Amino acid sequence: MVDVLSLGELLVEIMRVKRDVPHTVRGEYSGPYPSGAPAIFADAVARLGVSVGFLGCVGGDDFGRLLLDRFKSDGVEVGGVRVLEGFTTGIAFVAYFKDGSRRFVFHLRYSASGFLSPEMVEERFFEGAKLLHVSGSSLAVSDRLRDSCLKALKLARDYGLKVSFDPNLRLELAPLAKWRELVKPFSEADIICPSFEDASALTGLKDPWEVAEGFQAEVVAVKLGAKGSIALWSGKRYSQPAFKVREVDPTGAGDVYDAALAVAYLKHLPPNQALKFANAAAAIKVSREGSMEGPRLREVLKFLKDRGEEINLVP
Repeated sequence: MVDVLSLGELLVEIMRVKRDVPHTVRGEYSGPYPSGAPAIFADAVARLGVSVGFLGCVGGDDFGRLLLDRFKSDGVEVGGVRVLEGFTTGIAFVAYFKDGSRRFVFHLRYSASGFLSPEMVEERFFEGAKLLHVSGSSLAVSDRLRDSCLKALKLARDYGLKVSFDPNLRLELAPLAKWRELVKPFSEADIICPSFEDASALTGLKDPWEVAEGFQAEVVAVKLGAKGSIALWSGKRYSQPAFKVREVDPTGAGDVYDAALAVAYLKHLPPNQALKFANAAAAIKVSREGSMEGPRLREVLKFLKDRGEEINLVP
């Protein structure tokens, strides 16, 4: 039994060493780094001291073992992770550009990640849990994985779990019109935490507060990158500026933010403190290389204390 469940793609990232080098030209990559948006979320929740389990598939290869070893070392419950012999583990190649944009090349649909099926999403995993997190990227990997997420949503409601959802659009996986259809079943999640870019694309709105008001949820937290984040929390407006850090690797920061926000929500932190906590966790992640390098709880609390911010959250 765990407090939080996450499901979806498990993959490794292979990253360009230098910025502004597209995938179309010869150049160096580094990695592999354990990754996958819902997997980053799960690992970050574990590092923040809350019990979490993951449902997904890896191949019977070295990349799959890397991911399982990482989960186990950080305390993620892996009883719901299947090892599919004869399949390769998912891979994403990432190129960064100075304007902040990224380009992905995914090997997912025919990897082990794409073969999580609804039959693998068993009711026993939901017993005693408090929150389910779904990343929109999982909905576009394959029909099987999308149907698995929809079954998880139904079971979450049946068992009284809160639902957290990050649209996490990846236009390399599906066009925008398709995304608008894919995310509809999750429009009534309890917590919706999109990036401003994703939320603007889905709603067609350009003002951050109007974007937030375009969703119906108890908590709508819009991530604004270097500007911090805003939230409509039970209908009231809250905003928190970002913490300034030296950017090393932004990939995964949004998923770490989602994890910290979910932890803060479960710990009943007031909205302003919850946003500070999530902003701090994301800032620490940005300063580290590797998408799954989210901070531990003690690191977030120290980061905040060093900046004169006290958060009453017991480790």
